[in-house]
Amino acid sequence: MTHRQLPPVEVAPLHDGGYLSGFLLLDRWPEDAVEWARFLVLAVQMAAVPGMLPHGSTVYRVIEEVPEEGPEQAIGLVLAEGQLLGDHPLAPGQFAEHLPPALAVLHPPGSTLSSLPEYETASGCILLPGVPDLGLDHRAAWVEADREGTITRLAAKSSVDPQGDADTAALSLLLVA
Repeated sequence: MTHRQLPPVEVAPLHDGGYLSGFLLLDRWPEDAVEWARFLVLAVQMAAVPGMLPHGSTVYRVIEEVPEEGPEQAIGLVLAEGQLLGDHPLAPGQFAEHLPPALAVLHPPGSTLSSLPEYETASGCILLPGVPDLGLDHRAAWVEADREGTITRLAAKSSVDPQGDADTAALSLLLVA
């Protein structure tokens, strides 16, 4: 099967006070878990820069609306929502009322147990929730990268059991009431 050539999904990082506050998605939406994994590569490479995630592991919500003052080709946002753990963690079921198309978590270096111990890496996971009762599988992607941007782990999967991985379990807990 040949994957059709589509224009790339453009991604622009957003900063607030020097910290990574999110991403602007331009031109088109990622179509599948592999394209979301490509987005996640960029996000994790940004998270690997020292000081970008000052409060530790951060959860990001995908939003289909864009601000009116955004660029014409903007089609969505991925915005920081808060900490996974820490002084003010997000609450279980926080996103249950308005289910986002995806949730992601980024872990800075020092908060990641690297799959290659000789590398200090940042990591991330994106969960694309499905509706299993309707035959729509949960999908996810995982990435690890070091400060130079070297990818040490990259995986994308369909038919994900959210309880099978710590990150997907935490993200799914934020989605269910």
